[in-house]
Amino acid sequence: MTPAMFVPCAQGVEALLAAELQTITGERATAVRGGAWVHGELAAAMRLNLECRLGQRVLWPLADGPYRDENDLYALARRVAWPQWITPQQTLRVDVSAQRCPLQSLNFAALRVKDAVCDALREASGARPSVDTRHPTLPLVLFLDATQARLYADTSGEALFKRGWRDARGGGQAVKGEAPLKETLAAAMLAAAGWQGRAEDGALLDPFCGAGTIAIEAAQLACGIAAGLQRRFAFERQLPFEPLRADWQQMKQAARARVHAPAAPVFASDVSFRMTDFAARNAERAGVAHAIAFKTADALQRLPPAARGTLLMNPPYGARIDPKGTRPAREGFDGEAGAADFFAALAAHWKRHYAGWSAWCLSPEPRLPSMLRLKESRRVPLWNGGIECRLFRFDIVAGSNRLQR
Repeated sequence: MTPAMFVPCAQGVEALLAAELQTITGERATAVRGGAWVHGELAAAMRLNLECRLGQRVLWPLADGPYRDENDLYALARRVAWPQWITPQQTLRVDVSAQRCPLQSLNFAALRVKDAVCDALREASGARPSVDTRHPTLPLVLFLDATQARLYADTSGEALFKRGWRDARGGGQAVKGEAPLKETLAAAMLAAAGWQGRAEDGALLDPFCGAGTIAIEAAQLACGIAAGLQRRFAFERQLPFEPLRADWQQMKQAARARVHAPAAPVFASDVSFRMTDFAARNAERAGVAHAIAFKTADALQRLPPAARGTLLMNPPYGARIDPKGTRPAREGFDGEAGAADFFAALAAHWKRHYAGWSAWCLSPEPRLPSMLRLKESRRVPLWNGGIECRLFRFDIVAGSNRLQR
């Protein structure tokens, strides 16, 4: 049987991720808490890194088994044929993730795995690799529960939400915005909403676009752009993948060849000139500036850009709700009453102008439907980092006090 790779993801995304992995690999994927399993060879690991929009990284299995102490972890790691994965001239890093782990020090657990790698290389070649905590050739991930240990090679390197277009050339933090939404979460919102950039999906509008993450993910889907086409991966320097270099180049070439004009229109706006400018520059670096129509506009005044479509948003707090950003920045609304007034006005605007649209709102506020004075037809639990959120769906009906299911 082919090896079972593990692709971790944010909580709430597991079922969506399993469906995506199955589409990419053609193999059955199994959702579990915190990720999904899928079988495949090394070529499948490369393809997952290139195509996966919902996962955090692609982990290749190396060894697993029961453990009681750090010596057991050392013995488990020594079972791996390390000269097939790394040379003494290359570097490694060991990260440990644990749940109900009885060990007193996860750092010591990582050290014992590192010792096993170095001892194996020293015995085989007389030299040992060094540790690089920033950009190692071979990042290793050790998962520990109460009794079982699982050791993986991280084939991704940097987390997969780093698509390659948020880089220092654009001005660092200023381009990202104050609180950028991760690309993987934006992709999960799109997947949960069933919007995948097909012509039949219709128009998509993010009226609170911020740095443009949702719109950029949507536009890349609409243009057939693979998620990892603009970045590099750890596997490109790892020994088992060296015989597949030509296959990797062909895979990327085929991904570039399938890029096309947008199949569905994407619109984005924000109340702040500054944010729409940042978002437009981000879209240019992401290769989708031509596929997104940006506009500086108040969400309470923005008219629909199409007769039917999908509103998808992460409604902000603070000065971005103010027309043209005229009021001074603040830490949220002017109390709960200010928030309720804003969302009630937003819903009234939708009912006047967006009849026939569906609206999807990501929020950590469970009372958002009552603040909007609307009835949700669906709620999807999603986590934004460590914050538990809900993605609410509202089906907009003209002039109604509630929305149809």
